[in-house]
Amino acid sequence: MPDKKYDLTIAATYYEPYVSGFTQTVRSIAEGLSNRGWRVAVVAAQHDPELPLRDVVGGVDVYRSPVLMRAGRRLIAPRYPILAGQVAGNSSLLHLNLPTSGAGLLTSLARRVPMVSMLHADPHLPQSRFSQGLRHASDVAYRAAIRRSDAVVATSHDQAYASRFWPVIRHRNFTPIAPPCLDRRGGQPHYRETRGLHVGFLGRIVADKGIGYLVRAFQRITDPDARLLIAGNYHTAAGRSDLPVVQAEIDRDSRVRILGELRGREVNDLYASIDVFALPTVAGSFGTVLAEAMMCGVPSVTTDLPGSRYPVTATGFGRLIPAGDPRALERAISELATAPREWKEQKARAARARFSVATSLDAHEVLFTSLRERTASRQHR
Repeated sequence: MPDKKYDLTIAATYYEPYVSGFTQTVRSIAEGLSNRGWRVAVVAAQHDPELPLRDVVGGVDVYRSPVLMRAGRRLIAPRYPILAGQVAGNSSLLHLNLPTSGAGLLTSLARRVPMVSMLHADPHLPQSRFSQGLRHASDVAYRAAIRRSDAVVATSHDQAYASRFWPVIRHRNFTPIAPPCLDRRGGQPHYRETRGLHVGFLGRIVADKGIGYLVRAFQRITDPDARLLIAGNYHTAAGRSDLPVVQAEIDRDSRVRILGELRGREVNDLYASIDVFALPTVAGSFGTVLAEAMMCGVPSVTTDLPGSRYPVTATGFGRLIPAGDPRALERAISELATAPREWKEQKARAARARFSVATSLDAHEVLFTSLRERTASRQHR
C-alpha cells in the first residue's frame, strides 16, 4: 500500500526505460509536472523483470506491477489495476492512458478519484479470432473508462472524430492536446555517409509502422549515394518485430542501414543526418517522432490516416500518402528532398510553437488544475 499523498497518479502499462512515443509522452508529462511542483506517481507494469518494483525516475515515484505473461504487445499483469487503484486512492487526480490493461477494473477501484482519460490510439491488433475477441473485451473496458472520466484527452480533433470510441467521447468533457514533443535540434550528422539523399525512420520495428513499404519505396530511388536509415527497437518491441519480414529486401540493397535503438542525443544526431523523415504507418496515431523531425527542420511524409496526418495537416510541413503505396511514398520523398531552405525554416518554427513540451504541459496543467479545483469546490459545499 503506498504511503505517500500525490497530486497526480498516471496509469500507463509501459513506462521508462521502454522506448516508444507512448512512453515518451507519459514521461514528459510526469516529469514536466513534477518540475512544476506537482507530486506525481506513475503506475506501470514491470515490462522487464530486472526493473525494481518501486523506483524514483526524474523526480517521479514509479510503481511497477509484476507481469504474468505477454500476449503480443499486451502485458498481462493481474495485480496492476489493484496497485494503480491503491496509488490513485492517495491522489487528487488520476490520469489514465489508453490503451492500458485492466482499465475497466482500475476505474472501478478508483471511482472516488477525479479522472482524465487520454486516448493515445484505438487498439490495433492483427486479424485473428483470438485478437478479435481480445479487441472486443478491450473496447468494452475502454468505453467504461471513458464514461467514468471527468475529462477525455486525445491528440487532435482528427483522431477523436475517427475513433471508434467517439460516440462515447462526444458526451464527455473532451479536450484535444498534442503530446509534448522534444526539441532535438543541435545534433551532429554522425549517421550521414554521403552527399546524397538521406531518408530516416525512427520507431518500433513492427508491421504496423509500414517498414516494408518504406524499403520498397526507397529502392525506387536509383542514386547510389542515397541512404535509408532505419532506427528503432527490434529486439524487445511490444508486438512482433517486422525486421525478419523485410530483411531479405534490405539485404539486397547495400544503401539501407539498420541503426538499432537510439536514445538521447543519438536521436538528435539522426535528425541532423537526414533530409526527409518517413513514417508510413498503417495504423493511425499521432507520430511524436514525426513532429520532432519537423521541429528540427526536416520535412516529413506519413500516411493519410486520422491522427497520423495531424502533424502534417496542422503545419503543412510534409506530404500525405495513401496507406501501403510505395510509389506514392517515393514520389513524396523525392519532392520534399528539393524543398527550399527558407520554407523548411519557416515550417520548423511553426512546428516548434505547436508541439513543444511547454505548450503541451501548459494545456495539461490547465485541465488538471481545473478538475482539482472543481472537485475541491464540490467537497466544501
